[in-house]
Amino acid sequence: MFKQRIQQVKQKISKAKLDAIWICDVSNITYLTGFSNFSKEEREAYLLIGKDFQFIITDARYSEAVRKEIPHLKLFERSHQNPTEKLFESLKNKIKVLGIEEDELTVLEYKSLKKHFKKTKHFNLKTNRLIKTPEEIKKIEKACKLGDLAFKYILKKIRTGISEKELAYELEKFIKENGAELSFPSIVAFGKNSSVPHHQTGNTKLEEKHGQFVLLDFGVKLENYCSDMTRTVFFGKPSKEQQKIYETVLSAQQKAVDYINKTLKSGKKIWASKVDIAARDYIISKGFPTIPHSLGHGIGLEVHEHPSLSPKSKEDLKSGMVFSIEPGIYIPNLGGVRIEDLFVLENQQLRALTGSSKALIII
Repeated sequence: MFKQRIQQVKQKISKAKLDAIWICDVSNITYLTGFSNFSKEEREAYLLIGKDFQFIITDARYSEAVRKEIPHLKLFERSHQNPTEKLFESLKNKIKVLGIEEDELTVLEYKSLKKHFKKTKHFNLKTNRLIKTPEEIKKIEKACKLGDLAFKYILKKIRTGISEKELAYELEKFIKENGAELSFPSIVAFGKNSSVPHHQTGNTKLEEKHGQFVLLDFGVKLENYCSDMTRTVFFGKPSKEQQKIYETVLSAQQKAVDYINKTLKSGKKIWASKVDIAARDYIISKGFPTIPHSLGHGIGLEVHEHPSLSPKSKEDLKSGMVFSIEPGIYIPNLGGVRIEDLFVLENQQLRALTGSSKALIII
């Protein structure tokens, strides 16, 4: 599979009239190698792929693992005695135009590359990851199923006096005990805190009073692939206003789903922007403020990928794409509701990968 991906990249290099590409994005390195042990924060590895060569550049900490797990790439072990510049010098006659990930390089890295390769051009490998293979979809679905189990588990932990951080810890503990990792730091928001879409999980404790919002946004990373889901439940009986907010968000998500299914049947292109508008306009029509974020995003090796389901998106949704649909209503000093599920387009159908109930839950 990974050899095939390298060959596809080489074909893309030729079409783009490049001699080679320099890959520094860790998720793209994982996509082309299957190796996921490199840090996202530290620059521990790079790929240099040309028409007749393919190198992975890293240091002695990873050499043994790379030789064993990535045999389809030639290892260049960098060190103070053997800097990456030596590799550049050996290939300078083969590389006249180098493709680079402009949105991933540091300024220092860019300056270093420009010393050796005067002509560079932006190269976007992430478009290769838009359409998921059946195997990738299975891995995302597997992560979603563990996410569903985590949601059932965490509902039992919601009680008076527990803090947002404590509940987030319980989520993380369950997910890790089941052999996975978090795909991003969990968002746990109680009461008024839920009006902030990306609230920083803190020390707020759940009080013993009716109708408290409990927003849970979390994801599982399993076999390198991510899930992402959001549920909002109520601690104590919600008010009529809170119920209306919840029902409106749920209906807005269904409006987006209905639009996709209707467009599928018509055989027309499914524009991501129109999917967003279907949900967004419904929320506004009910007298609530517009959604302060896009309706959804793609997912895979990273929790946020293309396509983007936003009003300004120029993308259309195609078979093999996996994406979220996550409308929300957020009222300052009251709280907020977001409902998020992952979906896949396949066989001319929209299929939900998230299986957790969306019925209004009162604890």
